Amino acid sequence: MTGTSHTIRAAHQLAPLMRAFRKQANISQAELAERLGISRQAITALERDPASATFERLMRVWAVLGLEVSLQPAIHDAPPSSLEW
Repeated sequence: MTGTSHTIRAAHQLAPLMRAFRKQANISQAELAERLGISRQAITALERDPASATFERLMRVWAVLGLEVSLQPAIHDAPPSSLEW
């Protein structure tokens, strides 16, 4: 996954990516929770349903995992009705 960008068009796409990046960083849920000052159960919930997290919390998780967000204009290969957000 290193050096690869991932296009996210719906919140449910974040869950497997966040879990994979955490595992790639060799960080357990408990360690990530400790670094963020939250419970391991909160990390479990966040990985299961990232749409329920605040953007600020997601940004803090991504920072610990060494990730950043980049916004760019969409390539209109999918009709707008297929977008979740």
